[in-house]
Amino acid sequence: MSKVFIIAEAGVNHNGSVKLALELIAVAADAGADAVKFQTFKAENVISAHAPKAAYQEETTGKEESQLEMVKRLELGPAEHKELIKHCQAKDIMFMSAPFDLESIDLLCELGLEIMKIPSGEITNLPYLRKIGGLGTRIIMSTGMADLKEIEDALNILLQSGTDRTDITILHCNTEYPSPFEDVNLSAMLTIKDAMNVDVGYSDHTLGIEVPIAAAALGAKVIEKHFTLDKSMAGPDHKASLEPGELKAMVQAIRNVEKISGDGVKKPSASELDNKQIARKSIVAKKNIKEGETFSPDNITAKRPGSGISPMEWDNVIGKIAKRDFQEDEIVEV
Repeated sequence: MSKVFIIAEAGVNHNGSVKLALELIAVAADAGADAVKFQTFKAENVISAHAPKAAYQEETTGKEESQLEMVKRLELGPAEHKELIKHCQAKDIMFMSAPFDLESIDLLCELGLEIMKIPSGEITNLPYLRKIGGLGTRIIMSTGMADLKEIEDALNILLQSGTDRTDITILHCNTEYPSPFEDVNLSAMLTIKDAMNVDVGYSDHTLGIEVPIAAAALGAKVIEKHFTLDKSMAGPDHKASLEPGELKAMVQAIRNVEKISGDGVKKPSASELDNKQIARKSIVAKKNIKEGETFSPDNITAKRPGSGISPMEWDNVIGKIAKRDFQEDEIVEV
């Protein structure tokens, strides 16, 4: 990943509709994202009948149905996955999905996914982590709700299961929808990088595009961001997602960050070389100077352009004898 790998997170914003999912793929591809990511699960394998909804889910979908009932409506089966993959290939964008149970891991393996995405909620799921770690794929792991010790434990399981450290990217994340700015703690991404010696990135749930752009500027290798066709649609995640125009603006801003980051070598750029002589100064005659006079602070000064002797040579010029006449403002020679 030589550039920032941008994942447009469709998640469950298809509302269980393949038609909407296909539209989301087209939007992600048009925005210039590298991948579009969905979620793969069998609701009964993930959620018990007694699991409550999160507060944000109650706010966006109501209290009448259970979490299991809500999530069941958002499942995509094997046939739907194959259709989405085919559409991604046509749109030249990578298909990704986060599995939420062991059966779903098997499905994504059968479908040949190059990257496995571990969602934040699975970071303490030992059997799940062992299975993912033994696949030999690249892994991107989100760390919402986790502390550093939990991240280290999960990472060690992946490593012990056979995944190489260089194939793992860990995403800092705040699992609240939307995430308050004061809870983002973006510098924790760098803490993870230093502590775990892995590539890092950021999975964003804030409103707007400022935070993922800042993460890219700090060195994120992967940026993940939820998007939707319309924030007003029914469903748990739409309100905390970007609309198509916002997604495109975020991708373009991150690509601009890549351009401005550069190689770290401090030197004049090609675009500014023409301005070097214009903006810098040379030693010039402060007033008319006759041949044979001694250069001194009384008769020389520094003015633009910078095409003559640099003022950094001032001490070497002072005390020299003028070899010819110089008019006021004329660049002096020694």
